[in-house]
Amino acid sequence: MASASGLRGHGVGCFLAVASASALLLPAAPAAAAGGSATGPEGQKLTVSASSGLAAAGETVTVTGSGYNTEKGIYVAFCVDNGAGRTPTPCVGGVDMSGESGASVWVSSNPPSYGKGLAKPYGGSGHKGTFSVSLKVRAKDANTDCTAAGVTCAVITRNDHTRGGDQSQTVRIPVTFGTAGGAGTGTGGASATPSGASTPAATGATGTTGDTEASGSGSDGSMASTGSDLALPLGLTAAALVAAGTGTWFWARRRRAGTSPAN
Repeated sequence: MASASGLRGHGVGCFLAVASASALLLPAAPAAAAGGSATGPEGQKLTVSASSGLAAAGETVTVTGSGYNTEKGIYVAFCVDNGAGRTPTPCVGGVDMSGESGASVWVSSNPPSYGKGLAKPYGGSGHKGTFSVSLKVRAKDANTDCTAAGVTCAVITRNDHTRGGDQSQTVRIPVTFGTAGGAGTGTGGASATPSGASTPAATGATGTTGDTEASGSGSDGSMASTGSDLALPLGLTAAALVAAGTGTWFWARRRRAGTSPAN
């Protein structure tokens, strides 16, 4: 007859083996990119649905803002951060005068005549302006590489070309990238580096009607299914195996307690 200590060791070994197998069977939760937020110089609040671990090839994020001065139009874009007091530029995706690429958005409630139908108006009024737009973010274009050493890029707001030197609505949320592959959408449009002139085409941040739909990941934050149909049966199987291992361990302890030492 096996000794109590032998039974105990066998039971514990079974339990550990079953627990290890169960851990391997449990599906790993998919990683999710974290969002970000920042506060502007006049109390503006800027948020972005994802700001870390983005696919370098491109992803569409949702950018929202509140507390903006509706008398001043802004650009929402993804640009090189040149530091405090300096305009973020150049912007990845370049000039988008058609408003179709989604690389930047022009928000203004009173744009010049040529901006009618191109600029997206604020919600709210006065210094309580709000907006919510989709923005296509990718790591690089022909002129700018946000993964290069010493280069920091951010989702930004800044006053439009009508107030080029005014930094009162410049707000930055730094962005980092993960792998070069992965799901997401690229801007797909031609890019250009702004030259600093006082026209929308030269500033590097351009407008959109604001109704550009995201392709790939949705602007409502929805995520594609990643094996969820298997999660429940695998979880139940693992739970049953753990329960069996636990029962074996308790059985061994009872046998040890009820068996006298051999003479």
